[in-house]
Amino acid sequence: MKKILIVDDEVDIASSIQYVLRQEGFQTLLAHDGVKAMELYDSDKPDLMILDLMMPGMDGYEVCRRVRSVDQKTPILMLTARTSEIDTVVGLELGANDYVAKPVRLRELVARVKANLRATPAEPAKAASTIRCGDLAIDLDSRTVKKGDQPVDLTFKEFELLVAMARQPNRVFTRDQLFAQVWGSDFLGESRTVDVHIRYLREKLEQDPSRPRRILTVRGVGYRLQWE
Repeated sequence: MKKILIVDDEVDIASSIQYVLRQEGFQTLLAHDGVKAMELYDSDKPDLMILDLMMPGMDGYEVCRRVRSVDQKTPILMLTARTSEIDTVVGLELGANDYVAKPVRLRELVARVKANLRATPAEPAKAASTIRCGDLAIDLDSRTVKKGDQPVDLTFKEFELLVAMARQPNRVFTRDQLFAQVWGSDFLGESRTVDVHIRYLREKLEQDPSRPRRILTVRGVGYRLQWE
């Protein structure tokens, strides 16, 4: 039985979500603030978190950041009444897997929960732990990146996007292909999110982000990773 941690300071909403998930056969945990959410996460290790973005005190952004600092695998589904692109991107940048806008449609929420649980990757077989592309070294075990001798600080999704391209350097990827690999085919979002993350990667990896020589745009198609 999969265990779902529900975090929302609106008691009625949290209780409704808890009820419908129990009807679907899930075990549920309930927290109404970020501090309690972290306590339950540490003690019970849920299979998925449903996390409200806007809460007093420790908000959903901070809870997501703390979880992702120690756990890259547990799916996090954010609930938000704020649907602007920047709010969504910030949540995804911190490592959230998906988001649902309030007011919550419970059937949609259940479908998203099931989709994210299905998309949770199994433990991979042991393979080479480092990908090297030119002067770039990507350590898959520690999830660290170095450009020459200098460490490069990447977010969860930036790292995943870089790895997706670095595994097949010089291949042209469409936005939809990268979106499916990094966010999953079950994620209901927009492939233009890829453009935002490509821009962030260029700012961190290119000498001149406005004239990229490593992460190239293939006009009308997508992107290609090229290393000198």
